[in-house]
Amino acid sequence: MLEVVVKLALVAAAFAVLPLLVGQIEHKVMAHMQGRLGPMYAGAFHGWAQLVADGVKFVQKEDVVPAAADRRIFKLAPVVALVPYLLVLLVVPVGPRGQVALDLGPGVFFALAVMGVGVIGAIMAGWASANKYSLLGGMRVAAQLMSYELPMVFAASSVAMAAGTLSLPGIVGEWRWYWLPWQAVGGVVFFVAGLAELRRPPFDMPVADSEIIFGPYTEYGGLRFALFILAEYAGIVVLCALTTVLFLGGWKGPFLDAELGWLWTLAKVLVLAFLVIWLRVSYPRLREDQLQRLAWVWLVPLSLAQLALTGVLKVAVG
Repeated sequence: MLEVVVKLALVAAAFAVLPLLVGQIEHKVMAHMQGRLGPMYAGAFHGWAQLVADGVKFVQKEDVVPAAADRRIFKLAPVVALVPYLLVLLVVPVGPRGQVALDLGPGVFFALAVMGVGVIGAIMAGWASANKYSLLGGMRVAAQLMSYELPMVFAASSVAMAAGTLSLPGIVGEWRWYWLPWQAVGGVVFFVAGLAELRRPPFDMPVADSEIIFGPYTEYGGLRFALFILAEYAGIVVLCALTTVLFLGGWKGPFLDAELGWLWTLAKVLVLAFLVIWLRVSYPRLREDQLQRLAWVWLVPLSLAQLALTGVLKVAVG
């Protein structure tokens, strides 16, 4: 019982700290890449208090609920958008010898299924806001999810087939260095599809400020809006963690896997999070037709080709 409590406490601590850390890193990286001076002023040294200032700003804002809104669904939507990412962290292994809160047999499909639930929060927000533009934004979020869920599942299935198990710790245990070139296409497809599911730039068309206001979040302010932003950063952490476990060997590093496994996992997650931020700064936003074309014309065939290649090699080697 004590071991379970300690594991849950560590997962909760990681869920509380890592998304905020990624948010702070994004402030600083974007400030350097784009020459933004604002995020460097709060707190004297390198703008260390910028994240604190943002939190104070959200707390001070008035909590407004539209008169015609479905109040219960409106208030519940931010929680539905955030909590699934906490559940996914429960099955992500950070090191060898049982360093995972919950080792599920079908861990891969559990993680992907629960990640998809987070999008329901955006759909609930759009529907409950009693705003036709918010509703349209929610429908666009749903359309984007449907497009990118398929290649994401195919890419993850390729790794599960190669490892011969659906357990996330089992996949890391079977991982070998030569999987890097073998599963490279699947890794890129999984990562790109995950970014699209999170509506991160350049795949942020449904919530872009230059489109339908701010999509399903238009009527939100204060802490409820902050929960949606926190859900985005939590999604980045979860996506990077799953990519690390499935395609980059998880806790395996050049040396001392058993002793420093958790450190290798964390380092890989932070490097991928930096890549997420870099892509936001570097690439222009895709149009809606370009979003759909990328999914159906490129990512789905590539993920199917990766799945077929893995099947052929498994049969040939076996």
